[in-house]
Amino acid sequence: MQPLIDQGVLAEGEVIPPNEAGGKPATKLWFSKDARPICAVLLMHDRVSACLVSLEGKVYAQHAADFPKNLTHPTDAFRIISTCVEETIASGKPILGIGVAVAGMINTETGTIVTASLGPFLDGLPLEAELHKRFGVTVCVDQDTRALLVGDRWFGQGRGRRNFASVHIGETLGGALYLDGHLYRGPAGAGGEIGHTTVDIKGRICQCGRRGCWETIAGSKWLTDEAKVRRLPQPHSLDVSRLLTLANDDVPGARELLRDYAFNISVGLANLQQFMAPNFIVIHGDIVRGGNPMLHLIQESFRELVFHRPGDEIALSFGDSECLAALRGAASLLLSELLNFVI
Repeated sequence: MQPLIDQGVLAEGEVIPPNEAGGKPATKLWFSKDARPICAVLLMHDRVSACLVSLEGKVYAQHAADFPKNLTHPTDAFRIISTCVEETIASGKPILGIGVAVAGMINTETGTIVTASLGPFLDGLPLEAELHKRFGVTVCVDQDTRALLVGDRWFGQGRGRRNFASVHIGETLGGALYLDGHLYRGPAGAGGEIGHTTVDIKGRICQCGRRGCWETIAGSKWLTDEAKVRRLPQPHSLDVSRLLTLANDDVPGARELLRDYAFNISVGLANLQQFMAPNFIVIHGDIVRGGNPMLHLIQESFRELVFHRPGDEIALSFGDSECLAALRGAASLLLSELLNFVI
């Protein structure tokens, strides 16, 4: 711990006297208020967002840039990413490092983007190496859902838990598991593709090319497609928040679509619970805009689909605002690396 104190990352607090068994007095340690911040980056298929995050989780100096629709090469994408980072860190003190959450498949051993299905111009980008070369600081790159989980572990509803899961539900779906006090990544970060588990062998074709993935019935595209089929107003811009408004206004078909969507989401969550039993699942993404009414609908279906053992406490919860949660998660990846905290 002494090197981290010397670097100003940790600060010593009050002295704790020894207990009755004797021994040396202990000193409380916590993050220094004067510590350098972390630059957090969220990389989506259509834009890059960056900010500074204090070690207490405060988010500030936010910047963002859209990727042009005609973008085709990783080099051009990196130029936009690095410019966004430059603008972010220019407004504050020197940074401890850079944490990056990517909506795509990551080789966590090299920090390379293996594939980003909605942003193929990012495929093969050695992001960790390029950012380190450009800025000369420690860089950590991981999948966005795993970053969400690490953020939940440090700053959110996962604090103090030994088992929980984080799931992102939006245009794409992903999941991450924290089991027995450790994040499960799979070999080279291959785990977490829960959106591409099969729930309907005769279902729709997924963007991954396979048939019947959970993403095909629980992603936001299913919602807008179904809204069009069921002739709801302005289906292409429909999200859960507006669907709730339509249901409350008794617009024909809205209430049924809301319940169907909640059931579709609960199917994948129940599969996760049945197989791995995290017992607590934090849900992130566009779905959070539905608030407690949507959460209660998902919980109703979820309870009907999972087995309950005596003494089990199984719960679902909505997480924080999607962008802020992901950015805190990206910072948490770097923080865990600096503290040599095995997650």
